[in-house]
Order: sequence, then structure tokens, then C-alpha cells
Amino acid sequence: MTTSSSEHGVSLGMPRLPAPDYPDDVRARLEQDARQIIDRYPDARSALLPLLHLVQSEEGHVTRTGMQFCADVLELTTAEVTAVATFYTMYRRGPSGDYQVGVCTNTLCAVMGGDAIFAALQEHLGVANGGTTDDGKVTLEHIECNAACDYAPVVMVNWEFFDNQTPESALRLVDDLRAGRQAAPTRGAPLCTFKETARMLAGFPDERDGAVEATGGAGSASLVGLRLARGESPAARVVHPRAGGPQDEPLHEPSPAEHLSSHDAPQDTSASDPAHPAGPVTEEEGE
Repeated sequence: MTTSSSEHGVSLGMPRLPAPDYPDDVRARLEQDARQIIDRYPDARSALLPLLHLVQSEEGHVTRTGMQFCADVLELTTAEVTAVATFYTMYRRGPSGDYQVGVCTNTLCAVMGGDAIFAALQEHLGVANGGTTDDGKVTLEHIECNAACDYAPVVMVNWEFFDNQTPESALRLVDDLRAGRQAAPTRGAPLCTFKETARMLAGFPDERDGAVEATGGAGSASLVGLRLARGESPAARVVHPRAGGPQDEPLHEPSPAEHLSSHDAPQDTSASDPAHPAGPVTEEEGE
């Protein structure tokens, strides 16, 4: 006597239908953009990563339709495209907010306050990791190291830096984003929506007035090691030494071989708070 799969409580289900296509006008526009991207590469399949950003800029995440489109224009299988789209966390797999708020919870940011920031934002927004607020404005997630350890703890919004954050400053930040108030990154270009960011990551220029000029360069804390490696005279300490040490001893001038840390002591203020100017504090500024 045989037993059917339904008797075991197993549902084989129906085969998944093919992904719906884009409307004709949308597909024509995307094909024109895709051709510009593909022409940059000697091998067309090398264009897959920027093409995934392109389709993500259309709907805010990589849909089955978007993956089918990439497969069609690159002459790949949908399995090949899906393998890439699901491997990288920079590609969203479901609807998300206008602003991707990522809190670094790697080791240094975590111990400097990143874990506390992430917990405070979860409670304040009422979402779990990867969740989106009901108004569709903010998606919260913890992220891996973004190579900004000298400004820990770091929060990123659509991949723009908000350095030296605290739970209080992070709550103000997400409230401003949800209310439509301007939130200025510590470094980099002015904020734009996640869809607009995705289009730039696909390789198209930022056409906003003054946005490119506003990108700037590395902060002084990031350049200390470079100056030491070049044998240049070390600058003044980036922050004051820890409290409780001898106050009557002269400040030690490190040799080029010594390491300078931008976090000899935690910074309690947020670089995004207009009342507390952004960037590291030198000894001369603190006197």
C-alpha cells in the first residue's frame, strides 16, 4: 500500500510561473541604460553587478522581473543571475524603505556604542533587523565594517557616512528622515533616496547641483597613518588622553613608528549634531 504526499502533509505545489515582464516603456528605457553599461566591458557578463543596481533603482529592490531582464540582456540563465543577486547583501530582495539605515556592529563600532545604537533604533522604530517602518521611509539593518573605524560608532544612510554617533543622535537622524527634514552626512554628498543611490552605483553620474563637489576626501583621523608612513612629523593628538591620568606631565610626542588612535577616549557627541561640529578634535582646538 502506497501513501500519497498529501497524506504526509507535504504539498508539492505548482511550478512557479515565469517572472512578469516590465511594461514596454520601462523595458525600452532600461535596455537603453543597460547598453551603456554593457559597452564598458569587454565581456558582457562582467556587467551583471551594475545591471543589478540598475534594476534595483527601478523598484527599490531586485525583483524576479529585474533578474529576468538581466539574464535576457546578458544572455545568462536566471540561475546565474539569481546566484549573484542573492550572494551580495547590497542587493535588496524585498520591498524596503527610501532610506537604508545601517548600523555597524562589527567589533570596534560595537564596543564604542554600535550595539546600543542598534538596540535603541529597533525599539524606537518598532522594527527588527531588515525591517521597514510602516510609512516606508526607513529600513533598519546592522551592517558589516565600512572601513570607518576611526570614526566609530558609524551609521550609514544609503551608504553615506554619519560618524561618531550616539543613541540620541541616531534617533534624531531617523526622525528627521521620516519627517522629510534634511539630514547632512558627516562626509560625502548630500543624501538622496535609495533608488537614486542604486542608479549611481550602476555607474550613472550624480546630476544634482554641487553633489560631486561636496564629496570631499578622507578626514584627518584617517590620514594619520598615511602621514606616519611617509615619515612626516606626527600631528597633535587627535583627541585628549583618557581622564584620570597624570595631568602635570608634558604631552608625549609619539615617534613615527608609534600608532595614533583617534579613539584614545570615546567621543560622546555626534558629528551630525550642528551643536557639536563634525570631525576629530585636535589638542589646539580643545585648549
